[in-house]
Amino acid sequence: MLEVRPLGIDGVLEIVPKRHGDARGFFVETYNAERFSQAGIDLAFVQDNHSYSAAAGVLRGLHYQLAPRAQDKLLRVIRGSILDVAVDIRRGSKTFGKWVALEVSAEKGN
Repeated sequence: MLEVRPLGIDGVLEIVPKRHGDARGFFVETYNAERFSQAGIDLAFVQDNHSYSAAAGVLRGLHYQLAPRAQDKLLRVIRGSILDVAVDIRRGSKTFGKWVALEVSAEKGN
């Protein structure tokens, strides 16, 4: 089960998977192609990355790819929190120039 929240830029979503927890901890299915498709999210992820920041306050730059190398991105925070910012730089997009920011945290599971 997924909760999907549009964030105001076409294709930018907050996806919150359901956690199943007990005294031992929790289990969460972070990605399931069929469940994503049922939620209207039809993407083909081609790469999986893991980034670690040793200190608080690390700033990482905005990243983008242009066709034919454009990529969809699914991120998760496993400890602490981040402020994730998305900027629409797609010329001709109805939300061109718009940006959104979202706190993503391990505690919230978003």
